[in-house]
Amino acid sequence: MTKLEIQNKVLVCLYGRREIIMKKLNLPFINNQILRTGSLLISDPFLDDPYFKRSVVLICEHSQESSFGFVLNNYTEHKYFPFSEIEPLQEMQLAIGGPVDHDKLFYIHNLGSKIPGAQKIKNGLYFGGDFDVLIELLKNEPIENIDTNISVRFFCGYSGWDEKQLDEEMQEHSWIAVNNIPNEIILSTNENQLWKKCLALQGDKFELISNFPLNPLDN
Repeated sequence: MTKLEIQNKVLVCLYGRREIIMKKLNLPFINNQILRTGSLLISDPFLDDPYFKRSVVLICEHSQESSFGFVLNNYTEHKYFPFSEIEPLQEMQLAIGGPVDHDKLFYIHNLGSKIPGAQKIKNGLYFGGDFDVLIELLKNEPIENIDTNISVRFFCGYSGWDEKQLDEEMQEHSWIAVNNIPNEIILSTNENQLWKKCLALQGDKFELISNFPLNPLDN
């Protein structure tokens, strides 16, 4: 058992409910990083929402008027079956990007100007663009180069916030914004504990928070 796991057991024994732990030990879910386009949102460990519980959300656009992005760590049970005749897509996982427009497909990638109409999120990371061009690139790229030269992630649906809605949720400490997660992690579908990893990378109190179990009685 690690030191953090032992600490967590002691805290649960002392205070019973983990919601109280953060208050008792002065562990507010707050950091000093600025929310902007390209940030990741990491949810409060106690956020009880079917889409956003223990979620990590890539913010593709953030302004005073609205914000939108994709949940990175909520996968469907199926492979990317609509394009199963395209070999490189047969093993690509499809994620549920959020509660809005479930019947529409969205994607992020590292291809930049190779995809006409792609919108830059931040350096090395883009949203959307000409889907036919993307498919042709994937068809022509050797399979072994997928996830090395080309990285693409697909989502059904997205997460959206109206004017000031996300800012209000930030003030309520439902999320922290972080800007230090590499694109390689954002574009990967191999991170089984993305929420925990991204939170632990913030260090200090967040490493302790990342080890809280979903159920206080689990530890």
